[in-house]
Amino acid sequence: MIDCAELVADRPFLIAGPCVLESLDVAMTVAVELQAICAELGLPLVFKSSYDKANRTAGGSFRGPGLDTGLDWLAQIKSRTGLPIITDIHEPRQASLAAEVADVLQIPAFLCRQTDLLLAAARTERVVNIKKGQFMAPWDMRGPVEKIRSEGFTRIWLTERGSMFGYNNLVVDFRSLVIMKQFGCPVIFDATHSVQLPGGQGTSSGGQREFVPPLARAAVASGCQGLFMEIHPDPDKALCDGPNSWPLAKARTLLSELAAIWSVPNEC
Repeated sequence: MIDCAELVADRPFLIAGPCVLESLDVAMTVAVELQAICAELGLPLVFKSSYDKANRTAGGSFRGPGLDTGLDWLAQIKSRTGLPIITDIHEPRQASLAAEVADVLQIPAFLCRQTDLLLAAARTERVVNIKKGQFMAPWDMRGPVEKIRSEGFTRIWLTERGSMFGYNNLVVDFRSLVIMKQFGCPVIFDATHSVQLPGGQGTSSGGQREFVPPLARAAVASGCQGLFMEIHPDPDKALCDGPNSWPLAKARTLLSELAAIWSVPNEC
C-alpha cells in the first residue's frame, strides 16, 4: 500500500478521476492523462472513482459496476500507473474489502456522521477522507474527527463540498476551509461537487461547471492543501455527475493555473 499521508505531507495535492467507474477503459484513460499532467506540475495525484454511487437521485440511475468488479478495475489502474487509489464506502462491511485496494477510504458527505462507518474505516488503518455533509456547519466536523481519533487513529482528511442553500442549490463558505484546518487535518476543496445542483434536473442532479475554475482558485488562495475534482473525457455523456464534471481536455490548463497560485506563500 502507498502511504498517502506521507505522500502529501505539507504539499498541495490533487484527488481526481471520473465520478463513477463507467468502464475500465474510460477510467484508465483519465488516470494515465492526469498522471502525466500532475508529474509535470509536481502535484501528487490520488486517483478517485467509485464502484458504486449509492445515493443517486433516482432508483434507475447508473450506480457503477459494483464492489467486486469495481475493485478489480481500480486494482488494475493501480497496478499499471502506480497511483494511490481513493474510493467511497457506504457500509461498514465494505471498509475492509475496499482497503485491500484503496489507499484512502472516502466517507460520502451524506454519511459523515455514521459512527459505525467511520470507525470501520479507521480500523483498516487507511487514510480516511471525510466529506463534510451539505447539512453540516464546519465546526461540527470536529465530531466525526473525534470519533475516529477515539480509535487512536489520526490520519484523517476533511473535504469541503458546499452547503445546502435552499432547494436544489449549494453555496460555498470559504471560511470553512480555515475553520476545519484548526482540527489538525489536511483540508481539501471539492471543486466539482460544490457546483452541483442536487436533484436540479428532476430525476438527476444538475451542475454549473463554468464555476469550477473561480471556486477552485478561491479555495487554493484560501489555503486548502488539496483539491478534489471529478474529471471525465466527455462530461456531457458521463453516466454520473456529468453537469458538474470538468473536461479532461481542459485539465492541464486549469491545474497549471492552480499550481501557480499554490506556489505563492499562504500565511493564513
